[in-house]
Amino acid sequence: MASPGLSNRNNGKRLGITEPISLGGPTEYDVIKTRELEKYLQDAGLYESQEEAVSREEVLGRLDQIVKIWVKTISRAKGLNEQLVHEANAKIFTFGSYRLGVHGPGADIDTLCVGPRHATREEDFFGELQRMLSEMPEVTELHPVPDAHVPVMNFKFSGVSIDLLYAKLSLWVIPEDLDISQDSILQNADEQTVRSLNGCRVTDQILRLVPSIQNFRTTLRCMRLWAKRRGVYSNVAGFLGGINWALLVARICQLYPNALPNMLVSRFFRVYTQWRWPNPVMLCAIEEGSLGLQVWDPRRNPKDKYHLMPIITPAYPSMNSSYNVSSSTLRIMLEEFQRGNEICEAMEANKADWDTLFESYDFFEAYKNYLQIDISAENADDFRKWKGWVQSRLRQLTLKIERHTYDMLQCHPHPGDFSDKSRPFRSSYFMGLQRKQGVPVTEGEQFDIRATVEEFKQSVNRYTLLERGMEIRVSHVKRRNIPNFVFPGEVRPLRPSKVTWGSRRSSELKVSGDAQLDKLCEGKTDLDGSDGGQKRKLVDDTVETDSRYAKSLHLCSGEVHAASPPISNISSCSTKCESTDANKKVDDSIAVSLEKIENAADIPYQNGQIEVSSRCNPPNDSLPAAANTSSSKDAEKMALEKNMACPYVSHQALPELDELEDDIEYRHQVKDFSGNMKSSQMEPSEESVSVSAPVNSSNGAGPSTDSYDGGLEELEPAELMVPSSNGTPPEPVAQKKSIIRLNFTSLAKAAGKSS
Repeated sequence: MASPGLSNRNNGKRLGITEPISLGGPTEYDVIKTRELEKYLQDAGLYESQEEAVSREEVLGRLDQIVKIWVKTISRAKGLNEQLVHEANAKIFTFGSYRLGVHGPGADIDTLCVGPRHATREEDFFGELQRMLSEMPEVTELHPVPDAHVPVMNFKFSGVSIDLLYAKLSLWVIPEDLDISQDSILQNADEQTVRSLNGCRVTDQILRLVPSIQNFRTTLRCMRLWAKRRGVYSNVAGFLGGINWALLVARICQLYPNALPNMLVSRFFRVYTQWRWPNPVMLCAIEEGSLGLQVWDPRRNPKDKYHLMPIITPAYPSMNSSYNVSSSTLRIMLEEFQRGNEICEAMEANKADWDTLFESYDFFEAYKNYLQIDISAENADDFRKWKGWVQSRLRQLTLKIERHTYDMLQCHPHPGDFSDKSRPFRSSYFMGLQRKQGVPVTEGEQFDIRATVEEFKQSVNRYTLLERGMEIRVSHVKRRNIPNFVFPGEVRPLRPSKVTWGSRRSSELKVSGDAQLDKLCEGKTDLDGSDGGQKRKLVDDTVETDSRYAKSLHLCSGEVHAASPPISNISSCSTKCESTDANKKVDDSIAVSLEKIENAADIPYQNGQIEVSSRCNPPNDSLPAAANTSSSKDAEKMALEKNMACPYVSHQALPELDELEDDIEYRHQVKDFSGNMKSSQMEPSEESVSVSAPVNSSNGAGPSTDSYDGGLEELEPAELMVPSSNGTPPEPVAQKKSIIRLNFTSLAKAAGKSS
C-alpha cells in the first residue's frame, strides 16, 4: 500500500522491490532535528555558492559547444556529405554527485560525451578532441587515460575539474533530446561504451526511484560527510564510494517514504546494522534485458558468489557496485554502522548530538602497528601515473595478507594518502594492523608476511608503463613512529584528551561491568544478555552478548549464565580482569572458563553473513511508551526480514586467488566470513614466525639495501579461549598474557640470515 504522497508523484506505484517498512510521517521532533542537521551541513561547508554554481553551468555549456564543433570537424574530415556534417551532433550528460545534486565546493563534475557511430574513441576522442582541448587556454592539467577500465580524460576547464568519458552509439545522428535511459541505446555498443553509459543511467534511475529527491539529497549529503569523517569513503580502498552510499540511502528512502532526513539517517544505521550480508541491496528487480548483457546473478555467474556486500545498480545491465569490499573493510563498516546506530539512539534520549555522530575517526591512534607504503617517481607525469596504478592495487595487499594469514591478521587501510612537502613526487599510504579478536595464539608467535609483501610488490612492478624511478617501499611503523607529515600542520598532537563517543561508552561499560562484578562475587547471578534490551558492542576488552546463544561463565564464586555472540562476529568471548602489574599472574579469586559453547555449524547464519542485532533501551518516561517503542521496533524488524528474503543469496567458499585475479574487474578475493576454519589452520605453530617486509623495490638495479628495522611490537593479548572445531568445550586455562609479535626487517637482512 503506497502512501498518499507517493501516489501523487509515482501514479500509485510502489517504489522498491518490497512494501515500505513504515509509512509514518514526521513528528515535531523530526522536524526540529532535521533543521539542526541542515544547519550542520551548511556550517560544514557542503554547499557551493551561487557564483560557483553559475560558473559550473557555464563550463558545461561551453563544453557542450566544443564537442558539437568537434563532431562536425571529424565528420567533414571523414568525407561525409554536407547534410550529414550539418546534422552531426554530440551531447554532454552529467552523472555522479553533480547529477544527484549532492556535490560540494570544488568538487569535480563527472561528464559523458555521447557521439555517433563514426566518431571513434581511440582516433577521434583521444585524438582530435584531446588536441582541441590542449590548445585552449582555459583548459589546464589535461590528462588522458585511454587504457583505463573506463577510459577518461581529466582536465580543468576555467578552474572547474572535469572527468570526461565517451560513449559511441550505433546512431549516425545523435538527437538533441536523446534519452539514454532507454535500453535500446546499448544496442551494438562495445564494452567500454556500456561501462561509460552506466554512470548516467544509474544516476538517473536512482532519482526516479526515490519518493522525495530533496529528502534523499539531504540524507545522502549527511551520509557522505559521515563516511568521510569515519574513514569509510573509498571504493578503491575496499570501502564504499559515492554511488554505493547513494544506493544505500535510496533504499532507506524507499523503506521510509514519508520520513524526513533526521529519521532517514537513524533508520539507515538501524537497518544496515541488522542487514544480513551478503543479501543484496536492490532498488528494483533485476531485469534480464533483451540484449544478452550479463547481469549480476550469483546463481549463474561464479564470481558473483564471492561478493560480501552486494549493492546492485538499478539500470540494465545490473551489476554489483561494491565488489571491492573485503572481509576486513566489511567488518570495519559494520562496526561503524553499529556505532552510528548507538549514537542515533542516544540522540533520541538527548544524550548525544550531531557533533557526536560526525566525530572524526582517529586512525593514527587506533592501532599500535601500521604498514607504510611509500611510492615515488622522478617527475610529475610519471608520479601521477604511478600513483594511480599503485592506488588501484593497494586493495590486493589487504586481501593477500588476509588470505595468507587465514584472516588472523586484519588490515584497516586508510582511504587517503599523505605527502611530505619537503620531498616532491612522493606519497605514503597506511594500513592499520591488528590480530583478529578471540583467536588462539602461542606465546611469542609471529606472522611472517615477507612473501606476501614481496608478491604484492612484484604484481605492482608489472605495470606496463613502468619507468625508471618509479619505486615502492613497504615498511612497518609503530604508532609512536608515525611520520609527522600525516598530521595537520605536520605537528604531532598530544595523545587525545577530548572525550569521544567510544571513550564515553567504554567508561560507562567499565563502571557497569565493575558493578556487575561486585554483585557476582556476592553469589549466583543470572544474566540473560538483554541488559534491558540494549546491545553493547565493544571491540577490545569488553563483554559481547547476544540472547540467542548461551554459554556459562564462572566468575569469582558465583555462576553466571551469559549469552554468547555470533561466531561470525567473534570467535570467543571472555571477561578480562587484568592486574595492574603486567608481570603478575591473575588473582586466583577470579577464574574464567567456558563450560559450553555451541558449534559454529549449529548457528543458523548463512555462510559469509554477519548479523549485528540492534536493540535499544526504551524511553524511561512510562511503561506504555516503552511497550509501544518495543512493539514498533519488533514490527520494523519483521518487515526488514521480509526485505532481506532474496533468491540471489548464494555465498560460497573462497576460490583460488589466481582465478579471481585473471579478471581485471574482480581482482580480489574473499574469505569465509562465518568464522569457520579448518582445524589445521587454527592450530598455532610451535615455531616462532617472523613478520618481515622487504622495504624497497624499483625497476632499476634491483632491491635496495636500505633497511628498516622495526624491531618487535606487541599486539593486544589474546582472548582466553575459542570454540574447538568439533564444538566441544575447551579445557579451562589460566589467564595468561599471550603475545603476538611483529618483526619487520629488510629484505637484505632476511636474505642474509634466518629470521
